[in-house]
Amino acid sequence: MNILLTGGSANGKSTYAEKLAAACAPPVYYLATMRPYGEESLAKIARHLAMRAERGFRTVERDVRVASFVPDAGATVLLECLCNLTANELFDNNGTADAFAAERILADIAALESRCENLIVVTNDVGSGFAGIPAAGYSASTRLYVEILGLLNATLAARFDLVCELVCGIPLLLKGTPPPSFPRGTP
Repeated sequence: MNILLTGGSANGKSTYAEKLAAACAPPVYYLATMRPYGEESLAKIARHLAMRAERGFRTVERDVRVASFVPDAGATVLLECLCNLTANELFDNNGTADAFAAERILADIAALESRCENLIVVTNDVGSGFAGIPAAGYSASTRLYVEILGLLNATLAARFDLVCELVCGIPLLLKGTPPPSFPRGTP
């Protein structure tokens, strides 16, 4: 089953994604896409690695090219998060955009879909209200990022089995029929 979790920042998506993944049969992989920048992010990554290990997750760090990860047969993969992955794939260290990033990300996620029993992808809805902001309000690279992430979100939502939006920590089912084991209520 392929599940897309979306919503605004800090609305419980990651917590709920971990709850969904933990309800699946092992092995369960946490595919982390955060690119480390400096001591603070390295400390955050180390803290999260320790927390996930206690819950039985096998963490794999991939800030780009997630198709290079091949999980064990029957695995559940939690990709956290599409927003980081998109920024990492879209821009190089100089801020230059890659015109083929969206196609590569979709192909990589399709490869993951074919290799695991369950794929849970966490993303943000960064485009809500964006259309009402004058073009001068954001840089061209920010507008490009929002547009690409919106395209990726819509494409995955169309092809995934379940789509949930997290609002104030409450998962709202937007698409699909959850199995009986699907965690309900607040994360």
